[in-house]
Amino acid sequence: MGKIIALANQKGGVGKTTTTINLAASLATLEKKVLVVDADPQANASSGLGVDIKSIDCSIYECLINQSDIREAIYTTDIDGLDIIPSHIDLVGAEIEMLNLENREKIMKQALEPMKSEYDYILIDCSPSLGLITINALTAADSVIIPVQCEYFALEGISKLLNTIKIIKTKLNPSLEIEGFLLTMFDSRLRLANQIYDEVKRHFQELVFKTIIQRNVKLSEAPSHGIPAILYDAESTGAKNHLALANEIINRNSK
Repeated sequence: MGKIIALANQKGGVGKTTTTINLAASLATLEKKVLVVDADPQANASSGLGVDIKSIDCSIYECLINQSDIREAIYTTDIDGLDIIPSHIDLVGAEIEMLNLENREKIMKQALEPMKSEYDYILIDCSPSLGLITINALTAADSVIIPVQCEYFALEGISKLLNTIKIIKTKLNPSLEIEGFLLTMFDSRLRLANQIYDEVKRHFQELVFKTIIQRNVKLSEAPSHGIPAILYDAESTGAKNHLALANEIINRNSK
């Protein structure tokens, strides 16, 4: 049975999409079958994995709003064993359209349920908000990875996200766990980055991943080529960091 992991933080620019793309590619490289669900209207995970957004007929939007068959929305990528359900700008309006639907918080869960037996990992890239689509993602997920940027306002907003997770756990998804806090954009030369790391570690202890994602030019360049860092430059720090993260997640989940 596969595991659904949402990557969420309502703060923008913390590395959610970069982590989703590169973690998915690393898990696939380690011979896991992986599905990425792009639940962000900006569709950056889709284009970052080489999907031409203009030419897709079926996206996560159609699956949520029209109850289209989820299999019709699955596209392959350049990496063996890595598939994606792309997003679309229409997703912006989906939250309003979903308001009148029955069981509106569980639509994504119902759509993804049949896929759990076909993939080892399903990663959901959430949008930087705590709206209905993100609530759907957290209701569908078994666990959540929270990327935390090593910058001054890093911990701001985390309490809000944790509160949302707590509410979802109480009302919608009692089995939701925190997979871990992931420190991103880490620059060891900056004292501030080290202070943030210490603070996150002090707050969340065992929940912080041992792997840290360092600042890396190759990580920023790869999406413009429509490929993850591991295909762009397998020797880059960014590719190695995500491979280490993938290994850490596999080890955690095999215990």
